[in-house]
Amino acid sequence: MEHLRRFAREFLKALRNLLPIVIVVVLFQLLVFRSMPDDPLELVAGLLIVAVGIALFLHGLDLSIFPVGKNLANQFVRSGALGLLLPFGFAIGFAASVAEPAVIAVAEQAQLVSDGRINALVLRFVIAVSVGLVLVLGVLRVLRGWAVYKLLIAGYAMALGLTYIAPPEIIGLAYDSGGVTTNIVSVPLIAAIGLGLANSIRGRSLLADGFGLVALCVMVPMIGVQLYGIWVYTFGGAGPAPPVTDTGEDPTDWVVGMILGLASMVREVLPIVAVVLFFQWVALRRRLPHPMRVVVGFIMVLVGLYAFVVGLKLGLFPLGTLMAEQLIEQGVPALILLFALLIGFAVTMAEPALVAIGEQAQDASPGKISAFAVRVIVAVGVALGIGFGVYRILVGGPFHYFIMAAYAVAIVLVFFAPKYIIALAFDLGGVTTSEVTVPLVTALGIGLAAAVEGRNVLIDGFGLIAYASIFPVISVMAYAMVMERFPRLRREPA
Repeated sequence: MEHLRRFAREFLKALRNLLPIVIVVVLFQLLVFRSMPDDPLELVAGLLIVAVGIALFLHGLDLSIFPVGKNLANQFVRSGALGLLLPFGFAIGFAASVAEPAVIAVAEQAQLVSDGRINALVLRFVIAVSVGLVLVLGVLRVLRGWAVYKLLIAGYAMALGLTYIAPPEIIGLAYDSGGVTTNIVSVPLIAAIGLGLANSIRGRSLLADGFGLVALCVMVPMIGVQLYGIWVYTFGGAGPAPPVTDTGEDPTDWVVGMILGLASMVREVLPIVAVVLFFQWVALRRRLPHPMRVVVGFIMVLVGLYAFVVGLKLGLFPLGTLMAEQLIEQGVPALILLFALLIGFAVTMAEPALVAIGEQAQDASPGKISAFAVRVIVAVGVALGIGFGVYRILVGGPFHYFIMAAYAVAIVLVFFAPKYIIALAFDLGGVTTSEVTVPLVTALGIGLAAAVEGRNVLIDGFGLIAYASIFPVISVMAYAMVMERFPRLRREPA
């Protein structure tokens, strides 16, 4: 009964989170396009399915992924098997990235952009190895108590330095690759491992030391992809383009389609589950605590994620893409910018991983951080980032100058922001770009680059994801600085 009540609360909360998307769609349809969607009932059904998916997903996280990650980290510390933590970190990072569909898509696009110079499979392994190695560094950071801002400053200084010499065809994809390495399942697990480690080691702060692993996972692939691109463009030659994937409709009925969809999601997260079970059973030789609850929770995560994606494909994605195309056809820059700002805010407020991480941050810092305030500030950051990226496409200018300016602002803020917020701020930048934001943002960027004269789709169409990743980092640090300067503005979390 308690589980049903919890699900009902999460469902109603998800509906409230989806309300901004509905408002944006209705306002633009009525006031700008002066029409309504061809099938409004399909849109409503899609939104309800999304809400059910979010509720199942969040409840499943609390039953399975969060407790398993925290408990596993705690067992490593308590059993004194700290030497196993480093291979565990590498394995989790590699497994979380190598099967990630967004990484596969980025790798295939890179092969197209480079006329076959960059091999999609090799690039996937470059990204996955980068994430694995940086998780090793992240685990060492928590164990040794190193300040995360020092690693972030050094890493981003290297990434920005490489941007000067990297080929222009690869820069946008390199920065976008940082935003797609971690998915909606791996982000909560990686965050839970960091929180579990910080909670188990004396003298560590949950807020300052528990967060930061996701931030490092976002940063290092930018470096790895640029290095690989430089090497390939210097020494490599043209090669075969990736095979074209059949995008035709599946002739099977909806039952078979549902089974295939669920099977696809199981395949995506199977490497992560295999790593967790191997270290739990073989390395630590411990039984999984509350196995039935974990299994039920994991099934809820998979079913919820599947329902979430189905709902998006049913209503929001087609409508969002159509609205972007309609705005581009009208050719009114002010309306395009307004749509970018509003849709960026709306889709971020509905991001399930952001909801989960925000609640974990609130629990880790009673009285300091409000989960709702964090979500609003992050959503504002994403809106500004997408708006800034759209403005760049409209007015022109080299991508690397704009993105370097944004990262330079973030690095400067690191020196002034409260130290407890830095790791969380950079983590939140990696959380914002997942299953909700990426398809809509990518469609908008490519559509704009194709429509604006003088723009190159392959060079100018990418990069919006990078802006959507770094601007929330800036907004969260700025918010924390204001709260420290004016403590009366801070409200106790509900």
